[in-house]
Amino acid sequence: MPVDFERALRTLPLDNEAARPYLEKHLPRLVKTLELVPQSEGGRALELGCYMQITPFLQRICGYREVRGAYYGKPGTQDRKTMSFPDGDFTCLVDHFDAERDPFPYPEGYFDLVLATEIVEHMAYDPMHLFVESGRVLCEGGRLLVSTPNAASFASIAKALDGRTNPQIFPQYKRPDPMFPEIGHVHEYTAHELRLTLEAAGFEIERLFTTTIEEYALHAEMLKPLLEALGYEAEDRGEQTWCLAAKRGELRINRYPEFLYSE
Repeated sequence: MPVDFERALRTLPLDNEAARPYLEKHLPRLVKTLELVPQSEGGRALELGCYMQITPFLQRICGYREVRGAYYGKPGTQDRKTMSFPDGDFTCLVDHFDAERDPFPYPEGYFDLVLATEIVEHMAYDPMHLFVESGRVLCEGGRLLVSTPNAASFASIAKALDGRTNPQIFPQYKRPDPMFPEIGHVHEYTAHELRLTLEAAGFEIERLFTTTIEEYALHAEMLKPLLEALGYEAEDRGEQTWCLAAKRGELRINRYPEFLYSE
């Protein structure tokens, strides 16, 4: 029987109701993320950029006996997060470190799944570090699940043609807050770039596709016929890119792929 992830997410206990609008807005993406998580019988999962939204369901529904979170902060520190459900508590350790500079504080081959959802576009220094370290802490054949905005989407093309706004899906800066510093979208990837990036990090692509964000759906209707008439590929033009990839130890790692790094 299919799992109703949307219903599960709507029952998520929140620290305050101010978080409810964010959950509602991003509900389709969160549901899709959980749908793509490989089911497990007692494996270990790591969520990078952990917001404790899909996190408890990695254990409660997807079957991972140990779930760890990671968030930007001083290396060596961690939070212990607990969420109370009617049938029991979910507890998760969230480790603090810089995912594009610091070694991940886990043994080699420890996890069966690493999630990097809506995080790689924020990397300002060395995104390949995140992917290479994810591969290091994954067991052979373990999966990496990535989601990120698509820089070649119909919406981005429409913005570029209009010429008045930035083509990135989310180009705004966050208002400065010394208590909660946050880096905006530094580099939004095309689906093709994401494939090349993960392959360079030693992963075999199992699934890669894009989905449309409802508020941008009209762009697809207008631009798909135009792109096809001009001889351009109209596939993978949704605003959200998804990739599920498996670690393959025999694949060569290209630490600084030329399409992503300058000299």
